[in-house]
Order: sequence, then structure tokens, then C-alpha cells
Amino acid sequence: MVIQGMREFSFFRRPLSPEEAAAFSPLVLAYVGDAVYELIIRTSLLARPMPIDLMHRQCVAWVSARGQELVWERVKDQLQTDELAIARRARNAKSTAPRTATVASYRRATALEALIGYLYLTGQEGRIEALLKPALERCAEELGKEG
Repeated sequence: MVIQGMREFSFFRRPLSPEEAAAFSPLVLAYVGDAVYELIIRTSLLARPMPIDLMHRQCVAWVSARGQELVWERVKDQLQTDELAIARRARNAKSTAPRTATVASYRRATALEALIGYLYLTGQEGRIEALLKPALERCAEELGKEG
């Protein structure tokens, strides 16, 4: 069974143009960005050997709305005009926050996810790394000081 639309959109297809990617709903961009962000977090956790249950707990903390909000606070001032527009659309999109997050925290997390989804779909993996690597390192340092 082939998922409907799978043939039209392939992982191996050319990157989308910024206009094509921006045409998606901001919540669709966030949906893609959420998956990309979680894969980045899971992969980065491999650098520090640890039991799988601890790895899972750390991953959950980083991909939670609060964890994503912390990262958002460190990348938002580095965004270009087009990236800010995508993030703003996502932050203002109508959605329901889960019980585990405040509405404001959830909206900032959604902005980060949409930004990552947009950059991924437009083939800008280097930009994702340039934004996230220093932000994740700073957050890890700050979280280490708290715990």
C-alpha cells in the first residue's frame, strides 16, 4: 500500500522554493519541523553515551514545548526577514495547546518547529545547523547550571 501523495512528494525530490514552502499552512510546516527537530535532538544525544531510558527522558525534555521555547528564545534574534515571517505566521496560527504547556510557550515552540520545517523543505540544512547548534549548546549549559 502506498500512502496517497507519496509518489508526488519524495524524500529525494528537489528542495522546494521558498515560495512553494511558504504556501503550506504554518501548522503543516510545524508538523514537518517537529519531526526534523526530534531527529536532530535524538542524533545529538548519541554523542554522550548513556542508558537508553535516560536518553529518552532527555529527548522528551528537549522536544517538549518548554524545551523548544528555550531554544526559540536563543534563535529568534538571528532570523532573517523571511524566516521571521514564517515563525510569526506559525506563532499566530489557531491551534490548541496541550495541557502540559502554556499557550504562550506552545506558540513559541510552534514558531520554532515551523521555521525548522520551512528550512528543511527548502534544503537549508546548513542554516538549521547554524541556528540550532549554538542555541542547543547554550541551553545545555544553562540547564546544567540549574540541575
